[in-house]
Amino acid sequence: MSLAQLHYTSAPPGPDGSGFRFTAVTPGVPDELLREAEQLIGYEPPRDAPSRPTDAELTAFPQAFSHSVLSDGSRLLARTVYTGADHSGGWGNFHAHAVHLPAHPPAGARESAGASPIGAWNAPQWAIATPAGGVPAPMEELPVSRSFERRGLVEFAASRAPWLAGFFAGLRALSEDESAPRIVLVERDSADVARWIALASNVLPRESVHRLTFTTYTRRPQLARQQIIGVLPDDAQGLAGDERRYRVLDRTGREPAEPVADAWAEIAARVWLGRAPEVFAEAATLPGGPFAPGPLAVAALCTGISPGTNGRTEAAGWARAHAHALDGRRLQQLVDALCAPADDRTPAETAALTHLFEALDGRAPAATTAPLGALVLTEAVRTPRAGLGLPDLRLSTLPEELKRRLADELAPDLRAGIAADMTDGGPATSRPVELLRIAELLGVDCTDQLPGLARRLSHALIAEPEAAYTHAVHTALEEYFDLRTAVLSRLDGLAAGDPPAGARLLGRTSLPFRGVQALPHLKMCAEAPVPTPEGGDRVGALHSVLRAAAVSPFADPLVLRTAVRLVWGDSTPTAGEARLMLAESGSDAHRGAGTWHVLVRAALDGPGDSPEAPDLAHDLLRCFPEELEPRVRKALLLLEFAGDLTAGRAGSGWTDRALSLRADAEPVEPGVLEQVFGALSRELLSEQRPEGELYALVHCGDPDLTAAYGRAAREDRVRDRLRTVPAYAADCFTAWTSLPGANRAWDESRTALLDKVLRPAVRALPAEDIAAVEQCLERTGRKAEEFRTWNRPGAFGRLSLRFGRRS
Repeated sequence: MSLAQLHYTSAPPGPDGSGFRFTAVTPGVPDELLREAEQLIGYEPPRDAPSRPTDAELTAFPQAFSHSVLSDGSRLLARTVYTGADHSGGWGNFHAHAVHLPAHPPAGARESAGASPIGAWNAPQWAIATPAGGVPAPMEELPVSRSFERRGLVEFAASRAPWLAGFFAGLRALSEDESAPRIVLVERDSADVARWIALASNVLPRESVHRLTFTTYTRRPQLARQQIIGVLPDDAQGLAGDERRYRVLDRTGREPAEPVADAWAEIAARVWLGRAPEVFAEAATLPGGPFAPGPLAVAALCTGISPGTNGRTEAAGWARAHAHALDGRRLQQLVDALCAPADDRTPAETAALTHLFEALDGRAPAATTAPLGALVLTEAVRTPRAGLGLPDLRLSTLPEELKRRLADELAPDLRAGIAADMTDGGPATSRPVELLRIAELLGVDCTDQLPGLARRLSHALIAEPEAAYTHAVHTALEEYFDLRTAVLSRLDGLAAGDPPAGARLLGRTSLPFRGVQALPHLKMCAEAPVPTPEGGDRVGALHSVLRAAAVSPFADPLVLRTAVRLVWGDSTPTAGEARLMLAESGSDAHRGAGTWHVLVRAALDGPGDSPEAPDLAHDLLRCFPEELEPRVRKALLLLEFAGDLTAGRAGSGWTDRALSLRADAEPVEPGVLEQVFGALSRELLSEQRPEGELYALVHCGDPDLTAAYGRAAREDRVRDRLRTVPAYAADCFTAWTSLPGANRAWDESRTALLDKVLRPAVRALPAEDIAAVEQCLERTGRKAEEFRTWNRPGAFGRLSLRFGRRS
């Protein structure tokens, strides 16, 4: 196949008057192709070029060597050089020679097998003038030069080391996505741009090499259509700011400051710097895509080139999945290279090496995997951040001699790691137990470390169960009996001190706490993970929790304390619940557990209408005479006195006793005061009250007691009795009209009771009941006349009694 050629230059004006035209074209080239090619092969000299360069200066002008894709899918490979002006006519200044490469060559045709477009740089076939006769000489295949020898490219790559990874990252992006930013190479010599492209041609797959478009020089990069664009420094202004369109690599400026986040590009750069470009061809024979970093890293390592921590990580990951693609020799080479000393190894690399060892252990010869196993163990012990998941690691294939050596080397690190604090949450609990497992595998005795490890681990679990109870911790507690026993024993003690925390631990983890140990507090926490709501059968729940402990409160009173806190939490039992608890467990158990305080609070903090509170107070005074402090004792005596008043066994001197006990019990809980003053007031509203008790109430002038009396007089039972029992209405009239002016509190209370309670009741009485009230009052003296006056319609009766004389 003969390749079509084009020659284009500035020449004497043709028939159309133009000085720029094709001066030689292979016959049969269509005009459409010529018009498109004309836009690609022009030339503008550098900005600072001399107008009439000498022959020596001409050699310094850049060459525009380009490879472009045309609209029909075919390609154009062209070289344009500056030739200088014709001093006689002033018309010639550049010459372009192009070769057209069809999109689909005929069968049997070849473009110089394996040759790349950049390989034609400076080939002798390129002309700098129109051929004689205007007919290009036949060209059967793509021109090939020897401009890019291995040694020269290696030295060039070393001189461009800071920019290599960025270049290869951009190259990969362009190969995978046509819309990726184009690469702009800023060099002072177009030959250096050609060397960049030669580097790319050695890296890319062959099909990508022939699709890569480029130009080694242009004055107008914004108009260039190629993927790689070479420019002089003066022509690169403004391009770096347009990152969506251009990736600018300026060899004449500062070195790049940011690392390249492309593992394949980083490894490719290291391969060139390792002076071994043949690695790319070797990597292409391994499984994986053309830009997969794993195969390239593996080939580099087997050649003796270190691809850095990212490369080693990729190599280990690839080998884990494709170890079958390596023969024994290459696998050994790879393992040896991965295990070589390195000061840049990261946790990600260590994790990848661990997974590789897991994949090879037992499947590859022990002599091959032993160095990898030793490295994994050493890194796990000496790298706290590794996060290796070591409970799944098998080390049975490690030679015993290697195990003994590792045990000697790692024993101090193992003991220090097991003894480390656990202040950082979850991972901090995993590491010590993983190290404990390694110590056991290597035969390092760490028995003396177990008590301290159990203490730290139990505190971490009770404080942050979800974070601390990792897979490693779960596995360790399942596998190590001594550790499990020590941890559970300490957790049982911690749960006794903070039962809600124990319940939270067991509610959020699968802690293996059931076994031969008693662990009563943990078992109770498992039975009642949350407090029972008020209104439920909390005493029944208490029984269930205590049964779960399998220990009698009489034998271990602390289980009673734990059970109470689990069932009631921060709330207080009712007085009725407290009486049942005291009756069932007895005072000794509550005294030993310290829960008698809870019973006292149930009595004193309950509502003022609790019918069980006075009886509970009586029981507490009887059961805990030595434990009660004086103020609490007086408060309980007040409650007990309220019960005595209600039961009719209070004797005499009610008001004085109530006020005396209250003074000794200050500050008195509101419910207690409401209970005792309510009971006293109800008794004072009875016709059977002892002589003088009402007067004691009036004369004491206590506003709280007087207010309680007023509230009791407004209860429904008093209103109902006033409407049905005339004698009771007479008694209340006598009481509420007594001692006017005794004190302000009494005057305000009795007046309100007469107007708001008694008058509505009396007004509703039939005439015969009114007469009965008057008859009752007549038997007591002049109160009958006062009643008639008070009951007379109008305001006079009310006022006469409100401001009348005392009686």
